[in-house]
Amino acid sequence: MKANYTLIKEEKNTQARLGILHTNYGDFETPMFMPVGTQATVKTLSPEELKEVKSGVILANTYHLWLRPGEDVVSNAGGLHKFMNWDGPILTDSGGFQVFSLARPKDISEEGVKFKNHLNGDNLLLTPEKSIEIQNKLDSDIAMSFDECIGFPHTREYVEQSVERTLRWAKRGKKVHNNPNQALFGIVQGAEYEDLRHHCIDELVKMDFDGYSIGGTAVGEPKDIQYLQVEYSTKYLPKDKVRYLMGVGDPIDIIENVIRGVDIFDCVAPTRLARHGHALTKYGKINIKNAKYKEDFTPISSDCDCYTCKNYSKSYIKHLINADETFGARLLSIHNIRFLIKLTEDLREAIKEDKILEYKEEFVKNYYENNGN
Repeated sequence: MKANYTLIKEEKNTQARLGILHTNYGDFETPMFMPVGTQATVKTLSPEELKEVKSGVILANTYHLWLRPGEDVVSNAGGLHKFMNWDGPILTDSGGFQVFSLARPKDISEEGVKFKNHLNGDNLLLTPEKSIEIQNKLDSDIAMSFDECIGFPHTREYVEQSVERTLRWAKRGKKVHNNPNQALFGIVQGAEYEDLRHHCIDELVKMDFDGYSIGGTAVGEPKDIQYLQVEYSTKYLPKDKVRYLMGVGDPIDIIENVIRGVDIFDCVAPTRLARHGHALTKYGKINIKNAKYKEDFTPISSDCDCYTCKNYSKSYIKHLINADETFGARLLSIHNIRFLIKLTEDLREAIKEDKILEYKEEFVKNYYENNGN
């Protein structure tokens, strides 16, 4: 069975949606946040810990797994689920973001994208066909089309060309996709231009993808531009297919974009923040390394149900981070991921009650009250 989506309810005051993502590993309510396991592992955490924080889908990175250990190794192990011992659904990205982060403009051609292997310097070529072939072998539940993700700012002329290339690549990738148990998502590009996003969506819908991703966000654009990009996408996307906003994980951005009709989010931020000693709370991010936490024997959040908050104090976690002990980053990662998953749980309840704008108002007021302390 391919992963598919059922729309349950639309919130009466906004574009927010409550839905169910059906997978071979169970059904999961949306909106949802997906932890990122770039190299077939969410940094510092075990699968059991991911289950405990109520993770549903997790994300793995096609580009990095292609380089190491290689898609054939993963395939010979029985696919990603067996390789990493995860009995939940997995989404793999396409490598398209590496176009933005690693490749130079002159290395992007109609054929694909040339890369220098960041591990050994080898010259590589990633094409739409190769990206799908890798993902077929990884055997994820959801695969992504190979797209061109461009940074901000940009010229309209280049965006027009990029959208057309992304559409041609989407068609090429879909043609070679041959894993019957794997859903394939198209990726919407078009920057902040409504007509280009509308055009991109119309052409992708003609190809009949299993779901749709909103690309070209979290690439350096201001928040108001990001929200416009999302509005210009969800406005035209089909209601009966899931909508995934790529690379967005700031709590306020999750709320704002759920209101605009997004179903699924992912971001490396919760574990990255943890490794730098930052914890997410409803009163904003806190830096656990601050001196005031030296003898603070209370949990990060008294109302948090995660393992970290039930068992450890800010004082102890500060000690671990200052001593460069991995356990500190692990405890903060557990908390931060649980915080974002709990946020989406709360958003689902607000949608059920048609009270998402009230929820947003209270959350924003609390979050900015002490943010940065």
